Amino acid sequence: MLYKIAGVQMDIELEATEANLDRMAEHLEATASDGAYLTVFPECALTGYCYDDLEAAKNVAESIPGPSTEAMTDLCRKHGSYVVYGLIERDEDRIYNACVLVGPEGVLGSYRKIHLPSLGLDKLVTPGDRPFAVHAAGELKIGMHICYDGSFPEAPRILALLGADLLVLPTNWPPGAECAAECLVAARALENHVYSLAVNRVGDERGFHFIGRSRICDPTGATLDAAKHDRPAVLWAEVDPSVARNKHLVRVPGRHEIDRFRDRRPEWYGPLVE
Repeated sequence: MLYKIAGVQMDIELEATEANLDRMAEHLEATASDGAYLTVFPECALTGYCYDDLEAAKNVAESIPGPSTEAMTDLCRKHGSYVVYGLIERDEDRIYNACVLVGPEGVLGSYRKIHLPSLGLDKLVTPGDRPFAVHAAGELKIGMHICYDGSFPEAPRILALLGADLLVLPTNWPPGAECAAECLVAARALENHVYSLAVNRVGDERGFHFIGRSRICDPTGATLDAAKHDRPAVLWAEVDPSVARNKHLVRVPGRHEIDRFRDRRPEWYGPLVE
């Protein structure tokens, strides 16, 4: 079965959760009406990213489930679709850079960013404290990670080993991340033989300009759609989980065959976790 997915490259307003939620709702209404099974928004799409004060970040943080997931659940139920978006999650006195998967059933899974650069919100939050996990949107298996996580190949590899058909990477890539936008999505798709979608934001926030350049790649690493600019855009692709799940690639029967998982040699990978 083919699943139509959309990535919304959009501008985001700092500390304006209601306005950002309204904007995401408008996009979700449009993408779902155009047949999107899953719509993905950027990192911190609900809240903005460039915080330099912990209390300001806490003021816009919310629990999961929370007000925004309730609103998104209503929209997903209306359209029979699914959504991933970024937000600041509050859990008692801690906050996390998080993203959440929501569907007609409600919250299906969430993720807290593990790898934190010295930038914006990530200087203030608690590092993610949960193992990587794969969540099902119907029959489509989704592995969520956030921005800088994608620069550590161990993160998407674990998600692929856990059974992800599609890696989703909500991002806030600023200048300096052009090569990541150009190469990283394709590399993670190719090396794990999965679909890979990175959705970046655009616009300016407290002196940072966000570069856009969102991209969707298939399990060969080929680009299915890309926004090669820093303007709002919607990316589209069709995902076939059966393709991602077949790691045994037969190029010339009996003469050129590879298996992305069978051919691994984890007994030699010890230094990765030292």
